Amino acid sequence: MLSAARLLGLPFSGALCCTHRTANPKPDRGLSLAMPLLSSADLLALTSPPPLCRLPRVMNLLSDAETDIDDARPFRGGPLSPSLSTQRRIIVTNRLPLRATRCSTSGRWSFSWDLDALAFQLRSGLPGGASSSSDIVHVGTISAEIDPSDHDEVAQILSEGFRCIPVFLSHDLHDRFYHGFCKHYLWPLFHYLLPLSPALLGGLRFDRRLWLAYLSVNKLFADQLTQVLSPDDDFVWVHDYHLLALPTFLRKRFPRVKLGFFLHSPFPSSEIFRTIPVREELLRALLNADLLGFHTFDYARHFLSCCSRLLGLDYESKRGYIGLEYYGRTVAVKILPVGTDLGQLQALLASPETRSKVRELMGMFKDRILLLGVDDMDVFKGIDFKFMAMEQLLEEHPKLRGRAVLVQIANPPRSQGKDVQEVREETQSLARRINNKFGFTGYDPIVLLDAVPLPTFQKVAYYAVAECCIVNPVRDGLNLVPYKYTICRQGSPALEGLPKKSMIVLSEFIGCSPSLSGAIRVNPWNVEAVADAINLAITMPESEKQLRHDKHYKYVSSHDVSYWAKSFDQDLQRACKDHFMRRCWGIGFGLNFRVVSLGLNFRKLSVEHIVSAYRRTSSRLILLDYDGTMMPQSSIDKTPSKKVIDVLNGLCLDEKNVVFLVSGRGKDSLSRWFDSCVKLGISAEHGYFTRWSLESPWESCQLVADFDWKRIAEPVMRHYTEATDGSYIEHKESALVWHHQEADPDFGSCQAKELLDHLENVLANEPVVVKRGQHIVEVNSQDISKGTVARNLILSMLNKGKPPDFVLCIGDDRSDEDMFEAIIGSPTTKPSLPAIPELFACTVGQKPSKAKYYLDDTVDVINLLEGLATSSEPVRRPCLQVSFEGSL
Repeated sequence: MLSAARLLGLPFSGALCCTHRTANPKPDRGLSLAMPLLSSADLLALTSPPPLCRLPRVMNLLSDAETDIDDARPFRGGPLSPSLSTQRRIIVTNRLPLRATRCSTSGRWSFSWDLDALAFQLRSGLPGGASSSSDIVHVGTISAEIDPSDHDEVAQILSEGFRCIPVFLSHDLHDRFYHGFCKHYLWPLFHYLLPLSPALLGGLRFDRRLWLAYLSVNKLFADQLTQVLSPDDDFVWVHDYHLLALPTFLRKRFPRVKLGFFLHSPFPSSEIFRTIPVREELLRALLNADLLGFHTFDYARHFLSCCSRLLGLDYESKRGYIGLEYYGRTVAVKILPVGTDLGQLQALLASPETRSKVRELMGMFKDRILLLGVDDMDVFKGIDFKFMAMEQLLEEHPKLRGRAVLVQIANPPRSQGKDVQEVREETQSLARRINNKFGFTGYDPIVLLDAVPLPTFQKVAYYAVAECCIVNPVRDGLNLVPYKYTICRQGSPALEGLPKKSMIVLSEFIGCSPSLSGAIRVNPWNVEAVADAINLAITMPESEKQLRHDKHYKYVSSHDVSYWAKSFDQDLQRACKDHFMRRCWGIGFGLNFRVVSLGLNFRKLSVEHIVSAYRRTSSRLILLDYDGTMMPQSSIDKTPSKKVIDVLNGLCLDEKNVVFLVSGRGKDSLSRWFDSCVKLGISAEHGYFTRWSLESPWESCQLVADFDWKRIAEPVMRHYTEATDGSYIEHKESALVWHHQEADPDFGSCQAKELLDHLENVLANEPVVVKRGQHIVEVNSQDISKGTVARNLILSMLNKGKPPDFVLCIGDDRSDEDMFEAIIGSPTTKPSLPAIPELFACTVGQKPSKAKYYLDDTVDVINLLEGLATSSEPVRRPCLQVSFEGSL
């Protein structure tokens, strides 16, 4: 039993039964069964899908990482079985929002809520957000190091008293995961510090041992979630870069899990992100979420650019929502910065401790101009630049000497190592030098508070009395300091003596900058500019300070943490609303695992499914696209292979078949490539030229006679070609096509959108259609389309007395959707074609589609056509198509 658990990557520590867990299986909702219980006698049932589920290619977990999994033990808390009537919110963070203390005499652990933790504050915006609510569950590690002998007791306390599920990590695993991969590889890199040399501050080069530790911890989180998650009901909200791989582990176990992810750090530009050796694995892991949240548009734009450059994915914006189509799933992207806990700050402002500290500070800094900085002690917060700017300010403005005081509160660093120590030493050295230079008895221009962590109420008091707050990190995800400062300067009824105005000097490289338009934005690297900004903040007229403060307070008070959490939760519900209207298949190995999500009536087309209809019909029409359907898009040489020629000839030999190649390519190349297919019909340039066989002449569409629009469109395309390296124009007799597949992905896509808009404007009165395709912008006459080809071929067969009773149509891009719509019909239009008994519209790769069937790639297409061409075996019953449903 032990070896089986380790083989499957399960945590194991003796018995796998949990006596405190109530066996409360969920009733069948039609598409789901009960979640597996920890007391299951069958270990395979804990990770393997039920017998009815289908997983073509199972994800293999990296065996090297499994050696670390024994460092944790399964959840042994009280009853957290899924409720039958509520939709719980499961908040997953690296650290639980708890404070842990241990009694020195009894040795017992006690816990309390950490009111400053974002994971606790966001509860106010979720349904049932009270601290005692049973509708919110937290999963994460504990800030204190718990002895393994106390794991069971601690888990019991947390589950019963706080509805928190601890993830226990050994000291060594935590060190490699957090201080190794997270804080010294991902954190610096996400903040634009490349590990070019081991000597650089804070940046480690990629180390596969640390990467495997990172995966092990993410898998341990998934293990704990698996034991309490009800995927049909619960919503899971994962936070930050520590758990980037978790969505893949969860999606693999529960393909229909309702999963949101919010990144609290910057997302770097693609030039930085692409340096990560496991870049695609991390991108695909994020895409396994239903909703992705970012603080700013810049961060979201960088993520979307990486998806375009590395995975070839394009996004669309519909009614204000950004979405990425990913294997039939729409991954929503949300942009909204976190807010402050307004209620907590106001309560702290009114507390006796804060009021007393405020009076003390007002007396201490009487007749002084108090400037404030509050930052973590790390290399990205720019404390040294701030001190140098203060020095520059005093150099240029002697009248401020003895009056201006910068109080710098340095929070404890969140990591450890040489880089932190060097930043601390440099900061202290700068403060001493500047104080020695400009200070005198009773006056130090810089007051550095870094000896012990300041209680929250003391920080609030400093916020309340400071005349200006200087926040100048060189790179930061959001930074809530300006928000907190604004709230505290607004004050409370208990602080009537303080003015309700504020000034903020703000780095342009942090996430809160776009939302604080009244702040004085600075480049922190430009010390002189920061010094000028501080002087401007001091000397600005009081009325303007008031206006800027009012503007900030209006935004900060209306966009607090409750608003942020509620908005994200509502968007997550919207993103997951159609989960039970889809069928799911799991594909891919390792972290390349993803789920193909399709409509209930959308299924894969197989020979077994189609062959019986093929045999019993006598007048068949087979319509085939070429590029992307018969020939892979990635192929440089587009000449058809011998196998393609043989398959097409095999189909054409059957007298019951009419086989047509319907392509956007020109007739000359198609004629040359398929000159050995005597009976093959070809429709070139989307139907402008058509011939029924090799002996038949080419017929052109008689509806089109005027191509004067080319004289308008070609100069416009030429202009964009000259401005876009790697693009070119393809001239057809009936169309003009602008290609940009060889251009920079982002720039090419941007130029294509602009060209589309430009052409639509200049050709508004011309009888043409301007369309975007896969790396192309095409202009052709409005009467020419593949849909028209399909309709004309069916009508022609009808006029010849051989109406088709079997139609197979296969294509891969947007132009082929016209064919599908033509033969299937649209609900909004009257049927223009006779009913076809056996109709098979099939898309290749593109999902969703108007077609009812799909094939994965060109190999599947050739195999299907070959099966039809050689089908002479007795009719077999179609195979049962079983989907891999996430909660079965």
